[in-house]
Amino acid sequence: MNWLSWLSDFFSDPDHRSGPDSIAHRIAEHLAFSGEALLFAALVAVPLGLLIGYTGRGVTAVTALAGFARALPTLGLVTLAVLLAGVGDTAVLVPLVALAAPPLLVAAVEGVRGTDPDVRDAARGIGLTHPQVLWQVCLPSAAPTLLAGFRTAAVQVIATATVAAYVGLGGLGRYVFDGLATRKYAVTAGGAVLVVLLAVAAQLLFVLLTRYALPRGVRAQRRGTDRAR
Repeated sequence: MNWLSWLSDFFSDPDHRSGPDSIAHRIAEHLAFSGEALLFAALVAVPLGLLIGYTGRGVTAVTALAGFARALPTLGLVTLAVLLAGVGDTAVLVPLVALAAPPLLVAAVEGVRGTDPDVRDAARGIGLTHPQVLWQVCLPSAAPTLLAGFRTAAVQVIATATVAAYVGLGGLGRYVFDGLATRKYAVTAGGAVLVVLLAVAAQLLFVLLTRYALPRGVRAQRRGTDRAR
């Protein structure tokens, strides 16, 4: 049986159209895990990254920490979280937040550091305080880099959130793990394809946000920087 036959069987299965094992329900669970992880990671990493990028203190430590965090084994973290906190959302959110935080932290630091020093000095010269310079000058300038960091984090988290099924929770990983356990490879193939499609959709969403949701001045500045390169 080839991939096309597997996918045809998977998507034509009535159990995958409605009910707790439906595709829509599993996607909603998957997005819930991914969204929570991104939110918690952003609440910690983005403010810290903005502060470090603005002050210039701790940049080397951030780079080292980001490299270390990326090397952490996700399944190992899930297992450790289960042992410490038991089976539940925490067992999934801990490794996903650890995965999402480094690219957000690095993007925030690099985005603020990329702000034109002359612009920052001019803002200070007209009487803006350091917090005002950070939020009104540096943050808009850092927005494209921040969105790129969110895009990277979102794709990684969506692809990895399948581990929720490893501890008996929901999401698209339910198809992958259950299909392997029961040797129903059509279910495994369908779940894998859905994860890929969801990650691609997230990638396209952030590309569109970068292109259309940013202020016109920031987009123009970014185009000028790209041409200069």
